[in-house]
Amino acid sequence: MDQTQNTIAGIGEFNGSIKPETNAIATVDDSNEKLNQIINSNQKILELLHQLKLTVSSFTPASQLHLLQRLNSLVMELDNMAKLSDKCNIQVPIEVLNLIDDGKNPDEFTKDVLNKNCIARNQVTKGKSDAFKGLRKHLLEELEQAFPDEVDRYRDIRASYAAEAKRLAQTQSVLPNGDAKVKRRRLKRLVIGIQRNAWCWTWLVYSETIQRPVGDAESASELSPEEL
Repeated sequence: MDQTQNTIAGIGEFNGSIKPETNAIATVDDSNEKLNQIINSNQKILELLHQLKLTVSSFTPASQLHLLQRLNSLVMELDNMAKLSDKCNIQVPIEVLNLIDDGKNPDEFTKDVLNKNCIARNQVTKGKSDAFKGLRKHLLEELEQAFPDEVDRYRDIRASYAAEAKRLAQTQSVLPNGDAKVKRRRLKRLVIGIQRNAWCWTWLVYSETIQRPVGDAESASELSPEEL
């Protein structure tokens, strides 16, 4: 008996835990259903307006009854759409309505918003990239004054691997697609590893140069890289 009661209690707790999620799904489905009803009502209104245009353009005394029927149908459908709109809360930007009033495509608003956001993010990214480039240039200039031989060696290493990457890019059309991808990945990892080690070493040397007292500048220039 106790086991049965515990099982029932567990089922009750389980049902209570999934109830909010079920309510959320039901709310979304209800909102989508109301939106579809408004879309269907809007299509009916457009169809009735088209029929009214045809009736008025070729109006005859015999078609007066059809005109009144279609006017009544239009009024009823407008009233139905107004009632449905009270149950569906959709925020539409004023700019979209202005574009529609001007006879323009409302998709232009979405395009302008996306373009503005992308341009703003690109400018931020470009600013960060330019800042890192400026830092790299400044570090190389400072290191070149203190350790010209090591900086020249670093530049030679980078130039050699850049030439190797260019040669591989020129010959990848001859190789099968899989081999080209594998070689490119290996070369990329190798270049990244060398650049990382080179920059760590140059930053360490630069930090030690800054921390060294001014009186030891002459003695520091006489030390070898191994002693540093």
